[in-house]
Amino acid sequence: MSSLKPYFHEGLAEAGCDEAGRGCLAGSVFAAAVILPPDYCNERLNDSKKLTERQRYALRTEIERDALAWAVATATAEEIDDINILNASIIAMHRALDALKIRPEAIIVDGNRFKPYSDLPYSTIVKGDGKYLSIAAASVLAKTYRDDYMVEQAKLFPMYGWLQNKGYPTKAHREAIRQYGACPIHRKTFKF
Repeated sequence: MSSLKPYFHEGLAEAGCDEAGRGCLAGSVFAAAVILPPDYCNERLNDSKKLTERQRYALRTEIERDALAWAVATATAEEIDDINILNASIIAMHRALDALKIRPEAIIVDGNRFKPYSDLPYSTIVKGDGKYLSIAAASVLAKTYRDDYMVEQAKLFPMYGWLQNKGYPTKAHREAIRQYGACPIHRKTFKF
């Protein structure tokens, strides 16, 4: 039996939300919202950071097949520079919620910060991606879609090593910025 809980708000269509790419130096931040069936169980589902890349992509297929509704959305590097990464992450989550085929009745969010979405009740849950199935599912979708995006960006800007670092601030990424300068999708307000 999975150690992750199926819901926080019992009896409501609950959307779990999470983001990926907050700590990156480059690229959009991605967020996902997922509504799972009330009796959903998946033994392999966990916080995306505790899964291998292969496990994440296998789970993505299962989540997209099994979820009552799911959506992925972004906020761009320019938006991050304009309104800061926290606000951009929340906007991306709101956009994912906007895109759901089913309107949720409640929202649970990984972390400790969120802004009201419509008139829906919400709860922020620290380390929620390791506690609730729908947040774990959202973490898997956000991470895999962001990884796909960074692989595409790596074709345009191969010098930064994004196939390996996905935009995160590794030593090699920082050295490439020093050598080549920042590219158009680098977050200018982040410390390189």
